[in-house]
Amino acid sequence: MFEYKFPDIGEGITEGTLIKWLVDIGDEVKEGQDLAEIETDKMTTTIPSAATGKVHELHVEEHGTLEVGKVFISIDDGTKGAAPKETLEDTPAPAAEKEEKPSVKKQAEDINREPERKTDEEAGVVGTLISSQEELPPSTEGTSTEKKAPVKKKVLATPVARKLAKDLQVDIHEIEGTGPGGRVMKEDIRKFADSKKAMKQEPLPIKGEEKIAHEQGERREPITRIRKTISQRMSESKNHLVHTTSMEEIDVSALVAFRERMKEVVGEDVKLTYLPFIMKAIVLALKEFPIFNSTFDEEKEEIVYKQNYHLGIATDTDRGLIVPVLFDVDRKSIIELAQGIEELAELVRENKFTLEHLRGSTFSITNYGAIGGSFGTPIINYPESAILGIGRIQQKPIVKDGALAIGHLLPLSLSYDHRMIDGASGVRFMRFLEEALRDPDMLLLRS
Repeated sequence: MFEYKFPDIGEGITEGTLIKWLVDIGDEVKEGQDLAEIETDKMTTTIPSAATGKVHELHVEEHGTLEVGKVFISIDDGTKGAAPKETLEDTPAPAAEKEEKPSVKKQAEDINREPERKTDEEAGVVGTLISSQEELPPSTEGTSTEKKAPVKKKVLATPVARKLAKDLQVDIHEIEGTGPGGRVMKEDIRKFADSKKAMKQEPLPIKGEEKIAHEQGERREPITRIRKTISQRMSESKNHLVHTTSMEEIDVSALVAFRERMKEVVGEDVKLTYLPFIMKAIVLALKEFPIFNSTFDEEKEEIVYKQNYHLGIATDTDRGLIVPVLFDVDRKSIIELAQGIEELAELVRENKFTLEHLRGSTFSITNYGAIGGSFGTPIINYPESAILGIGRIQQKPIVKDGALAIGHLLPLSLSYDHRMIDGASGVRFMRFLEEALRDPDMLLLRS
């Protein structure tokens, strides 16, 4: 029997949520075949089988918790191990139960002398019933002794019944027997196990105001592990950093015209959006104001300036907010950035990204303009010191050279840690971005 334990996938992840089983008990599986869909703090993925054989037992229910190092599925691969449930009654009694203490044997003999018919339930593998306080432990001769556990109530049960209780992971001492003399029958064990399982799944009773809300129409569902992680990260950011936000609306009419010309040059093979240009302007601003590309070491009370320019791109998905990272933005051309953004978006859409795609960012951006937003107050991606929110470019009246005109205005929202960055620095950073984006030709020359 192959007992498959939930593997350690690194990054300090100790547990996950089993979203959906892709196999069932009795199914034949092959090594490498997907067994279940799981969700961790950072991604949703599948677990492939590490053995070939028949599914014997599923140890975790759907939406249950997987713990690293604990068995979540048993696969009968033909090797020796725990006997299948259907053959429990044919399993020989353990040696410890065959060799009983004298007092135990006497109790068994007294029971056997009772003038009553024996059913299958009462007939033990060795022909007698076993009455004892606990299952007899292995001999401890020659080893150090430990403090004995508290004495539990006496239980009458066959070896078969004890084996069934062990397989169903229930304490036989908690079960009230319905057989002769109060002995615990197999049916008692099954009913007890089913009741415990039902208690785990049964929702808590609704009382008072909650009951009224429920009757008026209310639906509840547990949050996903990714949503739980997002909640924790947002709270962590708010609890550790002092957020403040500067907002500006800058004229990018020249950039709009430049991009339209370049779209014809690069053709349909490259999806040329405004984001690569904005990312280039951000890198120039980070080099001019390195405090925005830093973190604060609270323990040592030091500012840690980052020498790399890795930009996290907050991405909206049906599973929640994911922030994949585009590395070395300062070393990539506009076309390379456009291709990199598209590749990351595809990985996120198809859920093929890895942990390597989610770590190492030094500054983040969130483009809510892609879904029609204008301004916002972005939450900083802790432990970074700043994040830029990008809104939707809109045509609005502007004053240009003393005359009224129509311009393309880009709304920007810059959130930063006010412990490290003063408001004046935030304004200067935004003005620098405005200068860089006003003249795309100069932007490319300086990048």
